[in-house]
Amino acid sequence: MTVKNPAGKKSPLNSKGRKTAPKEEEWTHVGPRGRARMVNVSAKRVTQREAWALGRVYLKPETLKRIEDNAIEKGDVLSVAKVSGIMAAKRTAEMIPMCHPLQITGVDLSFTLNNESSRIDILAKVQAKDRTGVEMEALAAVAIASLTIYDMCKAIDRGIRISDIGLLKKTGGKSGDYFNKEFLRQSR
Repeated sequence: MTVKNPAGKKSPLNSKGRKTAPKEEEWTHVGPRGRARMVNVSAKRVTQREAWALGRVYLKPETLKRIEDNAIEKGDVLSVAKVSGIMAAKRTAEMIPMCHPLQITGVDLSFTLNNESSRIDILAKVQAKDRTGVEMEALAAVAIASLTIYDMCKAIDRGIRISDIGLLKKTGGKSGDYFNKEFLRQSR
């Protein structure tokens, strides 16, 4: 029996948890002996790449109000979260072992305060002209910006919840464009 991953591809492990030798085209980050490796992208064309990721941070209404009024003791929460998200996008390859270092050409984060749901929506857009996509960089930007909001507000709100981090859209590259309509619909 062969174990399959969610995409239906064969796993490097059989049903007894022992390594098998997957075909190279099946698992790009796994070598012939089942060992992790970084994919060689040198033969790929350099193209313009963009990715958008979205995430949410749920807080108490009074915490959200203090962020809006810039009345958090540690400082301007959204400015610090924006800088931390940009830094995370730039350093993604240092945090995620199989990510390639990229020539990022732009990173932007925006924050929408939703008083009705007592949450902050975070949108990150990352751009690069490179051989591989910037999806991980956009996701890292949202995740670290979310954690920064938590860190800056935890003294007054231990119940902060980070939620719904996902890829919204990506453009460029061999696989073409992708838009996650379902994720956008569910995240409203």
